[in-house]
Amino acid sequence: MTTGPRSGLTAVSTALLAMSRHLQVRDVLKTIVVSARELLDAEYAALGVPDDHGGFAQFVVDGISDEQWKAIGPLPRQHGILAAMLHDATPQRLGDVREDPRFEGWPDAHPDMSDFIGMPVADGEEILGALFLANKRCPKPAGGCGFTAEDEELLGVLAQHAAIALTNARLYERSRELTIAGERARLAHELHDAVAQKLFSLRLTAQAATALVDRDPARAKDELHEVARLAAEAADELRAAVVELRPAGLDEDGLVATLRTQIQVLDRAHTARVTFASRGVRALPAAQEEALLRVAQEALHNALRHSGAGHVGVTLTRAGQGAVLRVTDDGRGFEPGSVRRAGRHLGLVSMRDRATGVGGGLTVTSAPGKGTAIEMEVPGG
Repeated sequence: MTTGPRSGLTAVSTALLAMSRHLQVRDVLKTIVVSARELLDAEYAALGVPDDHGGFAQFVVDGISDEQWKAIGPLPRQHGILAAMLHDATPQRLGDVREDPRFEGWPDAHPDMSDFIGMPVADGEEILGALFLANKRCPKPAGGCGFTAEDEELLGVLAQHAAIALTNARLYERSRELTIAGERARLAHELHDAVAQKLFSLRLTAQAATALVDRDPARAKDELHEVARLAAEAADELRAAVVELRPAGLDEDGLVATLRTQIQVLDRAHTARVTFASRGVRALPAAQEEALLRVAQEALHNALRHSGAGHVGVTLTRAGQGAVLRVTDDGRGFEPGSVRRAGRHLGLVSMRDRATGVGGGLTVTSAPGKGTAIEMEVPGG
């Protein structure tokens, strides 16, 4: 590997850009390992994230096949040279790791390694993990050329940025967990209120039918019809809530398929007709797809629960590199200004926050008796 100033800077820049493209912790870890191995032209690379019990919570490797990895067996413990990097936050650069007094061997299926370099990944005083690389690939005489001081410097720069990328990914995942928890709490509260009200009415109507069955069978029959109607509405509420509480499945199915599935369920669950159409939509960044899904769910919730609409339509269309979501209904509508003054936001604030949070915008058009249209546009990526 030629490591002049220009080529070294280009390689580091490429590695940093690769790390910044991911938000999931597992993806960031894998990208760090692959980038480090390519940057230092090593045969093997690994990154270990320690747990609190002397082992590793995560251990990601590159340069080893899946079959080799399975044959190696359980994850390593924090001992020897690994422990030195994790506990003392000190880089390690060795001509032959097997000759170091701290070396304690490895499993039979483990590949043979000689020259070795290790670098802690730290955020301030907190050790987030450690990078390990072995067997530098370069023209070399017997005994190997080994890693250089320049390699150590490059790996140190990469480790500093890896700490930032890993911290950001953890914060993102935590934010998503809190958002999902908040959504579930809100839905659970709405489910409780809506279904509890329906069940209370159902109970009173059933009691009335029981009281009338002997002295006024005709009225008792009417009350029993009302019992059936209320039971159906309660079932609708439950089905709709289950759709929203269920994991979105965006990673597996994509936004279009996920929306289509949820809207088909809502169409069956409600008396209003609910339709969906899409045109030319490309895959979008994960954060934008999640925001579009949540805004669609909130807008559908409002239309189906509060508008009295006979038809709710959802469209998702391509707009340049991004997409436009539009949710319309033919319900009673409202005056957006009066809704704000009354403090009844109908989720508009959260929808706007979701849109702006991913670089998009939200437009709400409504008037009494004229239905409502909610439009969200995202730029793509």
